[in-house]
Amino acid sequence: MSWSGDRDEGALRVAVVVRLLGEVSSEVDGQPVDLGTPKQRCVLAALAVDAGRVVPMDRLVERVSGADAAHRSRATVQSYISRLRQALAGAGGVSIVRRSGGYALIADTAEPVTDLHRFRDLCAQAGGDDVQAVRVWTEALALWRGQPLTGVEGEWAEAERDRLSQERLAAEHDLADAVLRLGRGGQLVNELSARSARQPLDERVTGQYMLALHQAGRTVDALDLYRRVRARLVEELGTEPGAALQDLHQRLLTADSVPGGGSQGPRAVVPRQLLMAPAPFVGRQDELAALDAALDTSAVAAIVGSGGIGKSWLALHWAHRHAHRFPDGQLHVDLRGFSADGDVLSPASAVRGFLDALGVEPGRIPVEPHAQAALFRSLVADKRMLLVLDNAADTAHVTPLLPGGGSCAVLVTSRNRLPGLVTGHGARQVVLDVLGDTESRDLLGARLGTAQAEAERAAVRDLVELCGGYPLALSIIAGRAHTGPGSSLPALAAELRESLLDVLDEGDPAASLPAVLSLSYNALTAGQRTVFGLLAIAQGPGTGLPAAASLTGLSQAATRTVLRGLEQASLISQDALGRYGMHDLIRRYADDAAHRDLAAPERESALRRVIGFYLHTAHAADRLVYPHRVDIPLDPPARGCSPQPLPDSSAAMVWFDAEHLCLLAAQHIAAALGWRQAVWQLAWSLSTFHQLRGHHHDQVRTWQAALVASEHLPDPAATVLGHRQLGLVHAELGLREQALDHLLRALALAEQHHDVTAQAHTHTALARAYEQQGDDRSALEHSVRSLELCRVLGNPVWEAGALNGVGWYAVRLGEHDRAREHCQAALALYRAHDDPAGEAGVLDSLGYIAHLAGDHAQAVDHYRQSLALQRELIYDYAIAEALAGLGAPHAALGQFDEARAAWQEALEIYRQQGRTEEAQRIQERLDSLDRC
Repeated sequence: MSWSGDRDEGALRVAVVVRLLGEVSSEVDGQPVDLGTPKQRCVLAALAVDAGRVVPMDRLVERVSGADAAHRSRATVQSYISRLRQALAGAGGVSIVRRSGGYALIADTAEPVTDLHRFRDLCAQAGGDDVQAVRVWTEALALWRGQPLTGVEGEWAEAERDRLSQERLAAEHDLADAVLRLGRGGQLVNELSARSARQPLDERVTGQYMLALHQAGRTVDALDLYRRVRARLVEELGTEPGAALQDLHQRLLTADSVPGGGSQGPRAVVPRQLLMAPAPFVGRQDELAALDAALDTSAVAAIVGSGGIGKSWLALHWAHRHAHRFPDGQLHVDLRGFSADGDVLSPASAVRGFLDALGVEPGRIPVEPHAQAALFRSLVADKRMLLVLDNAADTAHVTPLLPGGGSCAVLVTSRNRLPGLVTGHGARQVVLDVLGDTESRDLLGARLGTAQAEAERAAVRDLVELCGGYPLALSIIAGRAHTGPGSSLPALAAELRESLLDVLDEGDPAASLPAVLSLSYNALTAGQRTVFGLLAIAQGPGTGLPAAASLTGLSQAATRTVLRGLEQASLISQDALGRYGMHDLIRRYADDAAHRDLAAPERESALRRVIGFYLHTAHAADRLVYPHRVDIPLDPPARGCSPQPLPDSSAAMVWFDAEHLCLLAAQHIAAALGWRQAVWQLAWSLSTFHQLRGHHHDQVRTWQAALVASEHLPDPAATVLGHRQLGLVHAELGLREQALDHLLRALALAEQHHDVTAQAHTHTALARAYEQQGDDRSALEHSVRSLELCRVLGNPVWEAGALNGVGWYAVRLGEHDRAREHCQAALALYRAHDDPAGEAGVLDSLGYIAHLAGDHAQAVDHYRQSLALQRELIYDYAIAEALAGLGAPHAALGQFDEARAAWQEALEIYRQQGRTEEAQRIQERLDSLDRC
């Protein structure tokens, strides 16, 4: 490819040209390409402005269809891309390719394929000799054929059109300076007259116009222009012209070294204040793309996140990567919103620093801060500049530094979420989280060197896990490996396990995670610090608002306010379900702070309230799920503890699912503190949920803790129940010896204490254990004994359960009539006493009986009724059993598709629950279907 430098032709002689600096169009070997509809042209323009780089699909859709584009817009854009590919099919070396979540316009040559990128390349070459510079800038500007992106509409197109116009204006300014330095100002008079009318307070334009008038022999007009501009500056901004313009005016007045050929008018200062680009920089591709999208649609973007999460690194990397987009300069300031010495930089001081950077003479700077801010906004108006406002304390810290127009871009970083900046100034927020495992390994590898990272791969994996993706922690560890004599990565990992925060405290506030986090902690109110510490000691992966209210002893409204403050400080985060959590390293810091700053009685009271919340809510939820279960008494909740009301069994199961890990953590805390009654009662309250969801290993752990606690409780029924529950769950896990050992102990204790209820339920459990061993005869005997005891107790629901047990084991022994009789009696009792869970179970038994009797249609009906009830109750464990049973009569009826669907779903549930033997059995049935 070759580009023409002939300004008279104004043409680009290349194999393929995509024109953006005027009407959006394309040519292949000089022949126009039909680009289709305006929207399709917009797709090409959206790719071409970033030619050679991937444009993420979401951003491409937003550029074409707007920020509120419907999901179907993706398909429409993909259709446009397909048509554009066809249109460019004859263009060798240029193509639209799919890459990592987006599309890119790619050329197989180093030459730019768009007039925009050719324009930028030429502008970059215009340095040194003015004659050469004039030629190059003239050639660059000749590429423009009107308003950029003509024929393309939409918010993105308008914003991009404005940005590109600013780039053109900057080149025109630079060309005018070069022409004036060559003494050829006469040829610029008309052009600069129009430009001065459009930008009457731009002193660079004014100086150029004055010099051009002088070089054209119109010095009187130049002096008159100065007087008029000065009057407007004084009237509208309260300031005199700058020193450069005043100096030019004085020289024109006195004819002293009157600037002519070779003399230079006032040149604008172009600040380049960005700090050195961070190295190494890894990952963050999604966040970089989010910043691209944010500053495509808004003048302000805010990177927010906790201290040490990498906000400044991301901002600087993005700023250096896009510096070419801001030809009028880049301003950078550390606002010190969270500094170790508390010396926050005021907005007024930042504005004054910006005025100095922009070359404003001290004598010209107004005294009043508001006037200085007004002057700053005037100076950057219509300029293409980037402002990086690092480490802001809050929105008020930033607002006085915002330019008045939309030509500049502002990038803010803060630990504060800056909601006022979002709502009041339309800022786009990019929330920074921890690095993923791959990015974390890449960061350590880049800092340590590939050889060491590969040689100690296991230690790197441990360090990544221990640091939890926290960038500052990873950087500190890499620094320790470099600077610590003889520090090996395995040794560092061992140190981290032993004393995590101590290892990450380097003494230097800039390289110490505890020091960085302390700046955020110290900025909190006393109430926020208390809640921050309590959230840490409560453990669990996340805390819902009702639980947090009990933990703090506050109302939900007051708790929400405090939590919102902690979230705004980027110390906690709220997930899509409204639960609040914190990074493990922040939790460690918060836990240390709680033990340092909160008295032991305050911590203990909070833990009693939150454990009481989980216990009382779980107990009530269990009663909704299994209302016919033998109840246990609870002490009243502590003052300030407000259990969460639940309307029905479905809501109860949803609550159990959401709070399961927190319930396990609550039992762990209670055990550690020696609160034995709560340990046992939490195991009881979780038992039904664990059984229905198939959480057998959690059932083992909770009841092992409960059994240990029960041995110190006065009521032997607690120990009986502990052994019985452990026996049941061991039976489900196929651990037959352990199951029988626990169940026979439970039965002996129940008989010793004449507890008929416990005896009845233990016989039922023993029946299940013997079934697991293949001893159906013993299982039937225990079921019969359970039935006898339940009838003595006079509880019809328990009697129905025992009847179902007798029926189940009878059919397994071939006694079909006895089985059917007992199960039908059980079904009548369950329905009479409105027990849908029991009804679902006995329908499953009746389905099995009908299938073995050869009545497969009746079996399908029973299984379907059972399955419908189980799905309504959301009982995953029983759903899998019903599905496994349903497949068999379907297969017997030749309904292979229905059988396959039922068994496939059962297989997925078994695998989710870790039920390997059941999964293998179902897989064998599916394999047999495939052979049919």
